[in-house]
Amino acid sequence: MKLISKIHLYLQTFGFYPRIFSNSFRGIPSYIKNLNSFKHSMSDGEDDFPITTLYPCLDDRFANAGDFQKHYFLQDIYVARKIFENNPLKHVDIGSRIDGFVAHVASFREIEVFDIRKLDYHFPNISFTQADLMSINFNIKNYCDSLSCLHVLEHFGLGRYGDAIDIDGHIKGFNNIHQILKQGGKFYFSTPIGKQRIEFDAHRVFSISYLLNLIQPKFKIDSFAYIDDSDVLHRNIQLDKENTSSSFYCNFGCAIFELTKL
Repeated sequence: MKLISKIHLYLQTFGFYPRIFSNSFRGIPSYIKNLNSFKHSMSDGEDDFPITTLYPCLDDRFANAGDFQKHYFLQDIYVARKIFENNPLKHVDIGSRIDGFVAHVASFREIEVFDIRKLDYHFPNISFTQADLMSINFNIKNYCDSLSCLHVLEHFGLGRYGDAIDIDGHIKGFNNIHQILKQGGKFYFSTPIGKQRIEFDAHRVFSISYLLNLIQPKFKIDSFAYIDDSDVLHRNIQLDKENTSSSFYCNFGCAIFELTKL
């Protein structure tokens, strides 16, 4: 099963999606049947909407009502809700999904986004700054009272997004993120958890123990949640010794911390 998953992953890397390819073939008979039926109905005099182009959508009838990446979907709603409830004066996001978390927050308040990549579009309630959070020259300090960085830190220093190769990129990034936030400010932080490793050049996966050593000198942990390998969100979980040492028995889970800067 692991071999099949790896084959699917490598095929998708080059733009080939086996499920979509298979379902598209399955959808051909229905497409032809529906097209002929629709054309037959048009022969009865309906010509307000002529068929000018054939644009087959063969996979959609077999897909779920909503296809989404569950880590992102679950964490984005969970954290956006917390920001809504806490209602900070100024919220800044570091590199989270524009079409997910940032969009959720922008629907009810202003949000500023920092990202190493450029953003060519302008949206209401979203301001943007292109910035390298690993840079030793990054000097924005005590800038906001609320900050988020969701499924981002694991990428720092791997070069995937045009950033410099840096084995300590995640540590430099974390230190720069820390200085952006005012004392007593809230930090919402998520990242993959499991057996500690790098899957190059996609991401790092952190153990809970490593993350706690990174976090605890700088932040107080207000709440902890995680998404397990079955894509179930667990809220308000205690970080006891067994859970910490096992990283909640995840292979590729997602830890979600709500933190306060000390």
